Amino acid sequence: MIGGAALALLTASCAAPVRKPATPVFFPPPPDLPRIQYLVSFSGLKDIEEQSVFNRFVVGEKQDVRVDKAYGIAVFEGKIYVCDTNNSVAVFDLKAKAFGILKGAVGAGQLKQPLNISIEADGTKYVTDPGRGQVVVFDRNDEYVRAVGAPGAWRPVDAVPLDDRLYIADVQNGLVKVFDKQSGAMLKVIGDKGAPSERLDRPTNLAFDREGDLYVTDFGRFQVVKFDRDGHFKATFGVPGDNPGHFARPKGIALDRDGRLYAVDASFNNVQIFNQQGRLLMFFGESGNQPGGLLLPAKVAIDYDNVPSFQQYVAPNFHADYLVLVTSQFGDRRVNVFAYGQETGGAYPTDAELLKEIDERRQKELGPAAGTNSAGPLPAGSLPPTKP
Repeated sequence: MIGGAALALLTASCAAPVRKPATPVFFPPPPDLPRIQYLVSFSGLKDIEEQSVFNRFVVGEKQDVRVDKAYGIAVFEGKIYVCDTNNSVAVFDLKAKAFGILKGAVGAGQLKQPLNISIEADGTKYVTDPGRGQVVVFDRNDEYVRAVGAPGAWRPVDAVPLDDRLYIADVQNGLVKVFDKQSGAMLKVIGDKGAPSERLDRPTNLAFDREGDLYVTDFGRFQVVKFDRDGHFKATFGVPGDNPGHFARPKGIALDRDGRLYAVDASFNNVQIFNQQGRLLMFFGESGNQPGGLLLPAKVAIDYDNVPSFQQYVAPNFHADYLVLVTSQFGDRRVNVFAYGQETGGAYPTDAELLKEIDERRQKELGPAAGTNSAGPLPAGSLPPTKP
């Protein structure tokens, strides 16, 4: 049962739960080979909890409690943690089929504006709260541990751990600040050195790849900027614009085990996928409240561990390799679950073959001056959402 305090923190309504679509939704759509399938979405209690007929008869039907404005998202041991920026951190427990809020977010762990959440392998959770002006730390049991940083002269908006360090995006000062995880002491800053093209402007979201390189969404530059773990500039992804491979309102980012970068754009209402060299491979999602639609998407997370929990939604002829979860700040579908995979028996090209195909299409449509840069002068909509 959700206590009265939780009911006060989250928006209550009588809206019906969102179910899986009657017909599978794929990206790219037929006749192209699918790479992404939309599976299902969650918004509140009735999307996860099951109330028996007897229980409904005895206590009455439960009032639905829903996430109000979803942003950050992370998954740990069968639980989906969603930052509700207007309230607290909602928890969808896939195993127990239960919905609640982060239990340690009371007293010293009280949250004002939880924006992003990262979870380490041992279950330690880092919730970035710009309203509180700190990163709030919880343990694997969701109990409050400590807070990092002093409120005042900064605005932390995302935090990700790596080894013994905690990297925090400070949008107010245009930096990524690096802290010692245990002592909370600041060790260094990233994004204030080098040529102007190598410096940060308004960093908002962070992610690490498997090699330990840091990716930073820079809202001021309309790019994703790549550094090594010590802050040395390495590369950029995307440029300002409204074509595929461009960014207009970049938000959350995540990387899969093969180094593909997933980047949310709230203006396009989609997620773009880039290879390790910054070339656009495909995009998925579209504006709207329909299955597979996104409304002001904010964050993307990748999960390899909980595919079995969603297998019932996977099309019979589609094999799901991992899950891609995307939050929407508005609409009926606050947490959208997609699967990355491939159609059984499909002859899928390699990434290199796909990029060659994209370049050939570009050359055919625009002529020799088109070049091979995915952020080049491609007319909006002319690059189909092909598969990586």
